[in-house]
Amino acid sequence: MSRFVAEVDLDAVSANVARLDRACGDAAVMAVVKADGYGHGMVPSARAAIAGGATWLGVAFAEEALALRAAGIDVPILAWLLAESDDLEPLVRAGVDVSVSAPWALDRAVAAAASAGRPAQVHLKADTGLGRAGATRADWPDLVTAAAKAVADGTVEVSGIWSHLAYADAPAHPTIAAQLAAYGEALDVADRAGLRPRVRHLANSAATLALPETHYDVVRPGIAVYGLSPGPDVGSTAELGLRPAMTLRAEVALVKRVPAGQGVSYAHRYTTTRETTLALIPLGYADGVPRHATNVGPLAIGGRRYRISGTVCMDQFVVDVGDDAVHVGDDAVLFGPGDAGEPTADDWAAAVGTINYEIVTRVGARVPRRYVGGPS
Repeated sequence: MSRFVAEVDLDAVSANVARLDRACGDAAVMAVVKADGYGHGMVPSARAAIAGGATWLGVAFAEEALALRAAGIDVPILAWLLAESDDLEPLVRAGVDVSVSAPWALDRAVAAAASAGRPAQVHLKADTGLGRAGATRADWPDLVTAAAKAVADGTVEVSGIWSHLAYADAPAHPTIAAQLAAYGEALDVADRAGLRPRVRHLANSAATLALPETHYDVVRPGIAVYGLSPGPDVGSTAELGLRPAMTLRAEVALVKRVPAGQGVSYAHRYTTTRETTLALIPLGYADGVPRHATNVGPLAIGGRRYRISGTVCMDQFVVDVGDDAVHVGDDAVLFGPGDAGEPTADDWAAAVGTINYEIVTRVGARVPRRYVGGPS
């Protein structure tokens, strides 16, 4: 093993997508691979997702979409977080669908289509209550009217109409019904303007698994693709039939005996209470280990569970292993699927007060990814 590694099980990614595909009935699966595949590696994860049945890919930024095209991936791709400074022409040339939430973005798509010599494929986004991107109810009719004119001019094709849920991880929350109603209203406005999108999409991971009324033509699972539950109200990873794809591990770099009263790491936030053994793990907040994991972050060494002892540093942290026989070179597992009793990303999220999404996505670029399984 190298000093540290994030091992990614691509067969797990494929199996998770197949599970999501079964959950969404006749809807297609758009596997979300933004943020370097939630830290798992965008291109390998995309290929594994396609092998599992995904027929669309979703990303945030233009660069991500173009990197997928450069890797030879030719399924439909939607890029949805575009700034005024983004050049849309390469996206149009590459056949990437783009999200449009405002007239200025539609104008940019029209201009890109003229330069590229082909219509821009756009997905009009309605803000149905999340309060992020998307046209408000008041602004939606004007956006739809402008899009219909662009369609008539031959510069744009409205491939999709979409929105995003605020509380899908709480399936009984009243905002879900309100957003469904608002989305239906947005679709009606578009229909009256003569727009006939190829796909309508609303559902994220939680909605894919728990809210069939939100599935429409395409679902957009993200965290579930990588085998993690979108929230406890939806179900645990095991209950949902998902398998975590990432295992983060490192070699023990140093062990030493120290006396009682030894302060450990910056600010001595941990002090030994007896003679004991300290083990040094060469991962830190530069690699994505949260500094908030000080004194609480779980890990396993030799099948035994421990907690981080003292402040998490940029490149390392320390573990008090007592009198256990821990040696230089031993395998320290921060999180994985839990098969051998090691902590999971959910355990880490609970320990540091965040969500499993952040735990896996923040694993840094200097941690190499090692892939197992996956499409040949």
